[in-house]
Amino acid sequence: MSRIGKLPIEVPDGVKVGIEPGRLNVTGPKGELSVPVPDGVAAELEERTLRITCADASNGAMQGLTRALANNSVKGVTEGFKKRLEIVGVGYRAQKLGRVLSLQLGYSHPIEVLLPDGVEASIEGNTKIELSGIDKQVVGQVAASIRSLRKPDPYKQKGVRYEGERLRSKEGKSGAA
Repeated sequence: MSRIGKLPIEVPDGVKVGIEPGRLNVTGPKGELSVPVPDGVAAELEERTLRITCADASNGAMQGLTRALANNSVKGVTEGFKKRLEIVGVGYRAQKLGRVLSLQLGYSHPIEVLLPDGVEASIEGNTKIELSGIDKQVVGQVAASIRSLRKPDPYKQKGVRYEGERLRSKEGKSGAA
């Protein structure tokens, strides 16, 4: 049995949960998301509480996964998710042009990133990017793909990093004394 999967999900006011065979539809003030429900796992809605159950103990991992996805969907349609990135480096900057982020990251050309539907970006002071949306997986994937364009350098400490990310600084080559 999954310990996470046993926990109930409180459904706040203003959120509707529709249960279909193999699918869970969550609608709230910010939008609509759907969660796949695998075979052997069932969803039950009692008043304002959503419970994910499984037929036998061999589906415990799927029960926990489905519960986590459903919980993220409920949180996403009510509050949303945010990821913040920092750009560190001389001449490194970001600019938003409609649905496109234009990034200067030390290459000879600007890198343009098209934001997918459901993800919004805001830029503060040319060096801080805030991504927001209702789908946790999509927001995290966009943030990871932007970070991968210029990963933080452990020697010079420059690149794109998550806000609050701590880097282990490496010592450079030691010259002859």
